This record gives sequence, structure tokens and C-alpha cells, in this order.
Amino acid sequence: MTKALMSVFVPLGIAGAVIAMICTLVIVFALARGAAGLAGGATGLWIVGALLSMAASFASLWTPLFVSLGALGAALVVGALLRLLSVSVFKSAERAPREEKRQERTLEKTPEPQVLSPRIQTPRVLTPLAQSSRATTAVVRSTVTDGIRIVA
Repeated sequence: MTKALMSVFVPLGIAGAVIAMICTLVIVFALARGAAGLAGGATGLWIVGALLSMAASFASLWTPLFVSLGALGAALVVGALLRLLSVSVFKSAERAPREEKRQERTLEKTPEPQVLSPRIQTPRVLTPLAQSSRATTAVVRSTVTDGIRIVA
């Protein structure tokens, strides 16, 4: 019976570990690019692979489970480090041309400041409309509220 268990559970566990490893590669690239949705989807598939890799533990083979767990830990660390590195590289690349432009602006002559006079608005006279309007209200009584008043 144990031979039959090993012939079924061990390949399932190894297949689960392979699925988990593929998903961790997707997680690394998704985290490095900052794609949270893709990283979440790949993590959901990683859970399936990790559960499948647990099947090998029924045959006392724990290696596929440890490989899938270690792969996720490594993926989270490596993905975060790659994201940090790529963000810092792109920010430094964007910052360099701005500093050159800033230096060019300071070398040029600055124009004389202009004094602006305050804007004066002319007063407007409002005239009433030719016809006056009158608001009327209509009283609507409900039978429900009348019944409540009678009881109270």
C-alpha cells in the first residue's frame, strides 16, 4: 500500500513544486515592474502549487514543500530589491537632465520684474425683472398621516 501511495503522491508533490517555482518567477517579475495585480494572481496560483507539493509529504518526502516555500520567500525578497533598484535607477536618469537645465537657466539673464497694477472692477447695477414671480405652495394631505393623527 505504501508503494502505491508513493507512486501517486510523490509525482503530485513534484508537479506542485514545479508549478510553485514557475509562479514565483512570475511574482519576481511582477514585483520588479510594480504590477500588483499580476503579483497577486501569481501568488494565488502559487498557493495551489504549494498545496499540491504538500501531497508528497504523505509519502514522507518534504523536499517539494520546502522548495516551494523557500521559492516564495526568495521571490518576495528579490522582487522587492529589483523594484527598489529599478526605481532608483530611473529616478537618477530623470534627475540628470533637469539639473543641466537648471544650470542653463541660472546662466541666462533674468528679465526685469514687472509691476502689475491692481484690477479695478466697475460696480454693476442689478435691475429687477419686468414681472414679479410669486411662489405658491399646495397643501397635500395623506390619509396615512390623518389616521395617525386621529389615533394619537
